[in-house]
Amino acid sequence: MSTQASVSVTPVENATRTEHDLLGGREVPAQAYYGVHTLRAVENFPISGTSIAIYPDLIKALACIKEAAARANQDLGLLDAQRADAIVNACRELREGKLHEQFVVDVIQGGAGTSTNMNANEVIANRALELLGHAKGDYQHLNPNDHVNLSQSTNDVYPTALKVAAHFGILRLIEAMAVLRRAFERKAEEFADVLKMGRTQLQDAVPMTLGQEFSTYATMLGEDEQRLREAVALVHEINLGGTAIGTGITAHPDYAARVRERLAEATGIDLITAPNLIEATQDCGAFVQLSGVLKRVAVKLSKTCNDLRLLSSGPRAGLGEINLPAMQAGSSIMPGKVNPVIPEVVNQIAFEVIGNDITVSFAAEAGQLQLNAFEPIIAHSLFKSVNHLRNGCLTLAERCVDGITANRDHLAALVRDSIGVVTALNPYIGYKQATAVAQEAHATGGSVYRIVLDKGLLTQAQLDHLLRPEALTQPQPLSL
Repeated sequence: MSTQASVSVTPVENATRTEHDLLGGREVPAQAYYGVHTLRAVENFPISGTSIAIYPDLIKALACIKEAAARANQDLGLLDAQRADAIVNACRELREGKLHEQFVVDVIQGGAGTSTNMNANEVIANRALELLGHAKGDYQHLNPNDHVNLSQSTNDVYPTALKVAAHFGILRLIEAMAVLRRAFERKAEEFADVLKMGRTQLQDAVPMTLGQEFSTYATMLGEDEQRLREAVALVHEINLGGTAIGTGITAHPDYAARVRERLAEATGIDLITAPNLIEATQDCGAFVQLSGVLKRVAVKLSKTCNDLRLLSSGPRAGLGEINLPAMQAGSSIMPGKVNPVIPEVVNQIAFEVIGNDITVSFAAEAGQLQLNAFEPIIAHSLFKSVNHLRNGCLTLAERCVDGITANRDHLAALVRDSIGVVTALNPYIGYKQATAVAQEAHATGGSVYRIVLDKGLLTQAQLDHLLRPEALTQPQPLSL
């Protein structure tokens, strides 16, 4: 954690104020709510060009923590009511979305998140000073370190903020997945009577309904919604109160319990203080688990999009079983061409999420001794995955799945001419005879129905009974 900064305020007309830290004095823009620590971080980390303001959940989580800490410190007699109220009011403004543009440090930063924590401390302190009637930077009245950061360390604040922010983001992702799941469920119902050929290894297999095919996509999403609910429960265990390495140095003995209660009130999350704060300060296992589940979601969602692209391929030289809604012209040279652009963008999101999971894994593994210094890249990777998956699910539902139509006549013809229906006859004519029928159908182009009938293997009534749609798509008693 950086050391306390002191300040001298320059004349207003100079449009700067001078702040001091252990490295000396620097000119900070007079109207900025951040201070010298944030300024140095901006200069030190010109990496991605993207500031932490891109993640409002993180800023709101930090504000919740600072508010909870102020109230806990007030409860314990460590912070007077006037300062506590000013800090709380500043934090609530941040929670409402105000001053987020003041969070200017890069999402990728060294220092284990210290720059992010100090950015929050300085913005909250300077807004609280204004509320108390003092000038920004007049830290003798309310100090970023001594008051806003009281009883805290970056090492317990930052990971707790990541977990709270992840909780908020995951809930929104689950809601978006439910929107997509319901879209597939509606299509499954719409296509319940559409018979088609199923395929394994891209070869004709046995019949199914298009509704059954679409129901699998809904089921996969529903399973992953549950997996996410399980994973998000892991981020409810926090190390707040552990301060620097988990020993709780500089914090009141009752602070950890009190701040957890206050944070639970502020966030509405049923939080748990880790039983071993030293372990919890260095362990990134919950983030690894969550990232792994996000990868699972991405992999299965991408597989679904692969299917949609394949089933809609054509329109005349591909499978052409379904039609995706046309969203834009598909080529600058081929007139009339339309591409499956929505599934394609979701595929790319999945590729990114898989890469983000690798980043999280390496960053978690690279931790040393009592702290993991690489949580900023873990945060950036997780939040990107959550946000992009959410947007992808909503886009796929609204701009693709809702508008899918079936080429019913084409699907019926494929089933009628398929060799795969012979599988349904196995229990009645035997595997050897069924194989012979399949070989003849393949060699001559004849239909299974006609060949079986001509060979006298089954009667027309028996064939009609065995090859009716419901018999081809679900278990049936083995009788004629």
